[in-house]
Amino acid sequence: MSQGKNATQPTRISSLVLLIIFITIALSLTALILAANNFVNDPVVAGWLILIGFAGVALSTYVILQMRRRVSRLRIEIPPINTTIECRKCGFKSVREFQRGDYVFKEAEPCQKCTDKMMITAIYREVKDKDKEREKLRI
Repeated sequence: MSQGKNATQPTRISSLVLLIIFITIALSLTALILAANNFVNDPVVAGWLILIGFAGVALSTYVILQMRRRVSRLRIEIPPINTTIECRKCGFKSVREFQRGDYVFKEAEPCQKCTDKMMITAIYREVKDKDKEREKLRI
């Protein structure tokens, strides 16, 4: 279990999709080169090849940019795990980050108020409401 800062799980772009994009870019560049070579002989064919070449490059660039944007949006932040410690005598309650070895009903450090032993009463993960997150992103 990771402690400390929120860890993000790595996300990858499909290698098949990248292969298709690079093949499309290569074919588009080939069409542009053929258009440059055939411009003097047949300007109509060269015009179509230029159109196909630029459209292929533009679409490939668009798809790559959209995939990068989607990958950055899909990264998952793991919410922190907290431990609640309560004093049985005076009722003082404190919340701290989870530490390895914590379990419910384990006796913990002495109370800050009455110096009696405190007990771990809860271990939980803070879950953020997704609707509130989306509203914050829209604003």
